[in-house]
Amino acid sequence: MPSYFGTDGVRGVANRELTAELALRLGAAAARALLSRPHGVSVLIGRDPRISGDMLESALAAGFASHGADVILVGVIPTPGVAWLVRNTDADIGCVISASHNPLEYNGIKFFGPDGEKLPDATERRIEELLEVPPGPLPTGRGVGRFLRQPERCRDYIEAVKATARQRLDGMRLVMDCANGAAYEIAPRVFRELGAEVLCLSASPDGVNINAGCGSLHPEDMLDAVRRKEADAGLAFDGDADRVVMATEKGELVDGDRIMAICALDMDARSGLPGRRVVATVMSNMGLERALSIHGIILDRVDGVGDRYVWERMKATGATLGGEKSGHIILSDYTTTGDGMVTALQVLGAMQESGRPLSEMAAVVQEMPQVLEGVRVEGVRHDWRDDPGIQEAIRGAEERLRGRGRVHVRASGTEPLIRVMAEGPDETELREITGVLCAVIRERLCGAQPFEPQDAPHASAAGH
Repeated sequence: MPSYFGTDGVRGVANRELTAELALRLGAAAARALLSRPHGVSVLIGRDPRISGDMLESALAAGFASHGADVILVGVIPTPGVAWLVRNTDADIGCVISASHNPLEYNGIKFFGPDGEKLPDATERRIEELLEVPPGPLPTGRGVGRFLRQPERCRDYIEAVKATARQRLDGMRLVMDCANGAAYEIAPRVFRELGAEVLCLSASPDGVNINAGCGSLHPEDMLDAVRRKEADAGLAFDGDADRVVMATEKGELVDGDRIMAICALDMDARSGLPGRRVVATVMSNMGLERALSIHGIILDRVDGVGDRYVWERMKATGATLGGEKSGHIILSDYTTTGDGMVTALQVLGAMQESGRPLSEMAAVVQEMPQVLEGVRVEGVRHDWRDDPGIQEAIRGAEERLRGRGRVHVRASGTEPLIRVMAEGPDETELREITGVLCAVIRERLCGAQPFEPQDAPHASAAGH
């Protein structure tokens, strides 16, 4: 049976892997898997502004309606907005059409249950099974579902985000990069209504400019604008605004690790960090672990990469803070998934209450050098685990850094990539190690020229 779901829903190049036909089938299969009585229940769908969203939204909605479900179309809204609306309104299922931080040509479909949480693996497998099973008799006449366009529901989410602010932001000047994505209208409105002066970048989506040289993956313009405009801080969201990276008043980047450290210390000081535990992934820098340990806080790493694994560990341990270096932060006192606006409001609140600039608060994390590279491997992402040459190279790299750093290799859950990360005290050595590993992966999986260890200094230590 084909596997459609990755770490964050179904994702692929729109109109190639993720076609309108597949979206239609996904809607129909999800209706059968999730709704025992599709007629009379409602499904809420939101999306980001990329050009393929209209096509996929129509097809997905048609799949649900063909099985009797009414479909509420709220239009362009951040992913966490859909999660909140499902949890706090009369909708039975939430769907998001977005490829988050990925380039324009990609799109994705993910589902939220009535609790506002992403579906468990078993439920996703059930939907995949039903994709391969022809449906039974379909409803006709009044049994067919309706499309209800209700963009006004976004206002409820806006008010909910504002309610998470600890105080107003009067007198605060912010630079905000909206990635030409789902937050382009909502985010400036939230922060302005809270009293901040907001200088917007990349807030004019045209369907094709989402994440294009802007947003959380490309914060350079935001960092520069903070310096030029003498702002108190900067914010850069990704395409669906479930993540945020920030800038200090000096125009220095504050990534997810530093955001987690700031939030953790602030929450701990207010006795709001149960178990004195923060959940993160293997991608978080060892500098975060050291910064938290100084204050007696545990960094609990999950093996997988993706917010769903972070959320599962948070629920299992009672942790209220978790996230990823990318800026995807979950604050379970407020949300069931990452929300870039809620995260930023907590950081700004901590700044206001402490009276300290963001540069001083972020300096608590002293990062170790970390190098991350990716190898494009169309259609063979998961073969690397069974390849003896690749595994030997990984063991050699781990041995080389033993006691000083670490190596992590994984398949991307959203793109046809194998990601290679190395962390340790010497960046030159790390680049050498990741270069060796990437070359071995290319040779073993992509048919590239055989890798010759003697061409790189110390390459033999990586093993091949």
